[in-house]
Amino acid sequence: MVSERISPILQGLPAKPGCYLMKDKSGHVIYVGKAINLRSRVRSYFQPSANLGKKSSEMVSQVVDIEWIVVGSELEALILEMNLIKRHRPKYNVHLKDDKRYPYIKVHWTDPFPKVTVTRRVKDDGNRYFGPYTSAWAVHKTLDVLRKIFPFLTCDRVITGEDTRACLYYDIKLCLAPCIGAIDQTDYRAMINDLGCFLRGRTEPIVGRLKEEMERASEVMDYEKAAALRDQLIAIEKVVEGQKVITQDKIDTDVIAFARDEKDACVQVFFIREGKLIGREYFVLAGTHQAEDSELVESFVKQFYTEAVHIPRRVILPTEIEEARIIETWLQSRQNGPKVKLLVPRRGVKKELVRLATENAVETLTSLRARWEADRSKHVQALAELQEALDLPDPLNRIECYDISNLQGTAAAGSMVVFIQGAPNKKFYRQYTIKTVSGQDDFASMEEVLDRRFRRWQSTNEKAREPGGKLDQAFGLLPDLLIVDGGKGQLGRAAKVLEKYGLLHEVPLVGLAKGHEEIYRLSETDPVILPRRSEGIYLLQRIRDEAHRFALRQHRTQRRRQGLASRLDAISGIGPARRKALIKAFGDLEGIRKAEVEELIAIPGVTRSLAERVKAEL
Repeated sequence: MVSERISPILQGLPAKPGCYLMKDKSGHVIYVGKAINLRSRVRSYFQPSANLGKKSSEMVSQVVDIEWIVVGSELEALILEMNLIKRHRPKYNVHLKDDKRYPYIKVHWTDPFPKVTVTRRVKDDGNRYFGPYTSAWAVHKTLDVLRKIFPFLTCDRVITGEDTRACLYYDIKLCLAPCIGAIDQTDYRAMINDLGCFLRGRTEPIVGRLKEEMERASEVMDYEKAAALRDQLIAIEKVVEGQKVITQDKIDTDVIAFARDEKDACVQVFFIREGKLIGREYFVLAGTHQAEDSELVESFVKQFYTEAVHIPRRVILPTEIEEARIIETWLQSRQNGPKVKLLVPRRGVKKELVRLATENAVETLTSLRARWEADRSKHVQALAELQEALDLPDPLNRIECYDISNLQGTAAAGSMVVFIQGAPNKKFYRQYTIKTVSGQDDFASMEEVLDRRFRRWQSTNEKAREPGGKLDQAFGLLPDLLIVDGGKGQLGRAAKVLEKYGLLHEVPLVGLAKGHEEIYRLSETDPVILPRRSEGIYLLQRIRDEAHRFALRQHRTQRRRQGLASRLDAISGIGPARRKALIKAFGDLEGIRKAEVEELIAIPGVTRSLAERVKAEL
């Protein structure tokens, strides 16, 4: 039965293309979808005769509010849907499990002598990007190989060609020394262009050109250059000989397959360029336990190619997906080239490729599962060591750690991180802007943060005791161990707060000092020092580092927002309320600048004319 709150919303839905956001009673977005006709699509969830699956039925039972954004076409709806899923990470949408940005190889093509670096941000800045890779280790390993073939710059020298001597890298043949004029700009950029072609799997033109140059150098008796070119060719051929020829048509192709268990799904992607398998990567998906196979594949394709810097002409899939046509149109628009084809093979070589990718996905998921189980075993050992070392009566199921970050007293911020059974639980993390402390006073800042935390504990437990009340899991539960970063000084302030709320003898409290990782307790003069290679000390260090990282991120966000606020205040029509709403929705200046006009309009109080003015002035 449709609730009284939902019924008028369904009546007001427009029969136009757009995206819809379903929210639960806490106001969290739990699902984002798109539709050619918003009215018919959203209403279909709430029809008495609707044949919903388990996942949709569970989701609909939690919906108390629905928002929608009208756009001009189905393609615009697809793009907006992907942006909204990335921003809100809804519970009932399938999404990439890692919330970090994936690493890319960046060729600084806009520089006269381009360097090659690793980055996690892809920008439309005229430079060239390759990736994504699933680990920074894989990127650096790739660069180590590339540098032996294409000795690119790594230093920060201003290249004039007139330096008196080169660095050591020139002597060990890991740099061509444009700083001393050993190679001119034209030849250096040609080498960097070859590096880019190599990363795309275009090796045959490079090999052909290098052979011609080697022969010309030999003819004019420039044997040193000919030998260098010969060594470069040998290095390229060693890499290329490991690239198996997969297809004869030489069409750039990505092969996508997956494996899944009751909790997780692992997607494997094979990258085939000019008929050769040049690499593969795996990605783990979250929110898949009730998703159909087709939804899993479709969600991955949309999210992966939103970030990918190269779109192949053909994408081979393991199963049909509902939105294949519009996704093909979107992929073609992204690469501004020939038509992109999504293909589900029935037989032959392409079907065999899907099978091989599936086998790899199964093996990867099995390996990951074993690693996760090993990590859990280490967590058990670490928690047992801590419990014994601190002489605590109860198991350490929930550990909370707090840290403070500021710059000479400005933009002071605090963090609360929560580890459950030895693993971080990021949905319970909280960031604090210090409000009552002026100047640099980390002790007073810590006291404020802890006071706010346990005030919330007090209030949420009072509300939970009321009829129909529900306990807030982030604040309503007490930690089995509370850690403050800073040693004895912070320990005293933390004890003061616990005493205020009558928790001094209920919550075990320690202070962790940097340096030798001494663990201070209230009742003991001497610190507890764990063995240097124990699992317990590794866990403590990880918890402390996570609290520090989280506090530092909030501190940087506050500094950035202070600068952003002044930029927004300069725009006519942006007052405190709209400024706050924009910062909350998009995070920073770059987020607002990249937002589409339709996304800006979705912010309360932002009209189309104001959104266009914001875009123009930023």
